[in-house]
Amino acid sequence: MRRLTDVNGELLSQRYIAAPEELAYAGADGWTIHGWLLPPRGFDPSKKWPLVLQIHGGPHTAYGHSFFHEFQVQAGRGYAVLYVNPRGSHAHGEDFVRAVVGDWGGKDYEDLMAGVDQVLARGWVDERRLYVTGGSYGGFMTNWVIGHTDRFRAAATQRSISNNVSAFGTSDIGWHFWEQQMGDATPWRDPAKLVERSPLSYVERIKTPLLILHAERDLRCPIEQAEQLFAALKVLGKEAVFVRFPDDNHDLTRGGKPRNRVEHCRRIADWFDSHA
Repeated sequence: MRRLTDVNGELLSQRYIAAPEELAYAGADGWTIHGWLLPPRGFDPSKKWPLVLQIHGGPHTAYGHSFFHEFQVQAGRGYAVLYVNPRGSHAHGEDFVRAVVGDWGGKDYEDLMAGVDQVLARGWVDERRLYVTGGSYGGFMTNWVIGHTDRFRAAATQRSISNNVSAFGTSDIGWHFWEQQMGDATPWRDPAKLVERSPLSYVERIKTPLLILHAERDLRCPIEQAEQLFAALKVLGKEAVFVRFPDDNHDLTRGGKPRNRVEHCRRIADWFDSHA
């Protein structure tokens, strides 16, 4: 193979591009969980570094051998970035994919926390500077995580779900998605299951400062999901900032207006920096 062009060579020569390290570890039930770790700019293993846990959406999507500019921005700011495929992710067989059905926030949460523990065991991650973020189902999990642990210094939830009951009737993904994903639970059949698996139910436990990012034209995870969570946090006197992006939808970070994509990316990095 012979390279013919180098259009971005000059730009990239002036930027830090982190090379991902592939990793695998034991999650819940001893299942093998696969992922990657980006080293921070200027990485020196003799020093302590902050870590960002990035959680993908879906839940049935998967990280792979792709370039994520958002992750690179954080690595360039001096953060190690961990992104893994917990149970529910594609590319590991049907049993692995279906294991999250009816168990959002269960063993998928354990898989993610085991990944953080795995990296902490290396000795160079500062356990006092752990951060978490994710979008869509990853936003759901971000909300869930901070309602179940105080180990993260700050969090940023993107295009998230906070209330499964209202999401059932407002998301453009269709009512059947929630019925299937929540183990046949609906607002009239086993509503307690929807409430029990809603991050909003645990809002009183949240101590982690939270940045909420949401596009106003998001029909997949309607913005009322962010509004409910923000209102609850403010009523309870907790630290939260809500940023609304006009003129964009659920695909803001991938195909949104450039100014909004830049602002969205900057907001997360600045939020983590402000909680160093």
